[in-house]
Amino acid sequence: MDRLPTFRTPLVLASAQLPRDTTTEVVQAKTPAREAALEFWRRRNTVLDAFFYDLKVIDPAEAASLAPWLAREGALLVVPPSGGGMLHLCPSLDEFAARGGGGTRILAVAGVGSSALGTAAFARNVADAFGEPVAALVSGYGLADLLTEALGGWFWFGTLNRMRHAFEQIDEFARGGASDLRLSAPPNVARASLDTRTLCALLTDRRFRFGLLTGHSKGNLVISEALYALRDAQADAHLAEIGIVTVSAAIAMPPRYRKIVDVMGEADWFGAMNSNLAIGVEYRPKHAWHHTNTELAWHLPVQEVMSALRRERGTALLH
Repeated sequence: MDRLPTFRTPLVLASAQLPRDTTTEVVQAKTPAREAALEFWRRRNTVLDAFFYDLKVIDPAEAASLAPWLAREGALLVVPPSGGGMLHLCPSLDEFAARGGGGTRILAVAGVGSSALGTAAFARNVADAFGEPVAALVSGYGLADLLTEALGGWFWFGTLNRMRHAFEQIDEFARGGASDLRLSAPPNVARASLDTRTLCALLTDRRFRFGLLTGHSKGNLVISEALYALRDAQADAHLAEIGIVTVSAAIAMPPRYRKIVDVMGEADWFGAMNSNLAIGVEYRPKHAWHHTNTELAWHLPVQEVMSALRRERGTALLH
């Protein structure tokens, strides 16, 4: 008789959830009321990411290290391939650079539950496909997301994302008007959400030079907004040569970007509803829906798809 499969997802999820000392974290936070209001939703969204992302590729010890940062918008990760050592979480650009971020060529942005755990899993899939460390941006979950979700609009991230930007001012006020990121940028960047501002900072900081940007679900919108925000800025010419792979949501990018591959599961009606219908999808994995958890049926195999793109496109995608 065949042995039943062993699922690692619950173990990894528990490793991230159980170590959280919520009381201590809330009391010691700069804005305790905000942290207390968001704690339930952060835990819930981490469970959501356990469904949508391939958590089995994250070591339980790595998951535990992410526990205090389940949903820190704008936080950065350096995620090596499986077996390549522990991932590192970096709350600032300087620490990101110190942890080897300057040597990464690929940047990944997840987006469903917006937790550090889901972001790490998506980035690890990409890292395993390319055989090199990947930088990852946590899109986060703050009051702005909570308010738009309460109005029925969090998942419908196309038009209703503009509501998030309006509510972001409330979030900034609740944070005391301060964040770990200091970014001198044009007004159109300064008004953007913290995750978008962080990505703009990464793309214009000469310490970092990315050759490929990839996002899943709402993460593609963060990438799009950052690139549109920078289109009138004095950005380096190399930005136009960046390759872009969108997964599970085909979002419009500025016309200057030509090396774009859109990937969407054959059965992903949800991703299609949040996509620009004028954009043709090049890769449609069969029997695949919106989630990327390979322990569940109808998953979109991120590592397999990215490995195929690496073989077929090579330097034409990642220079």
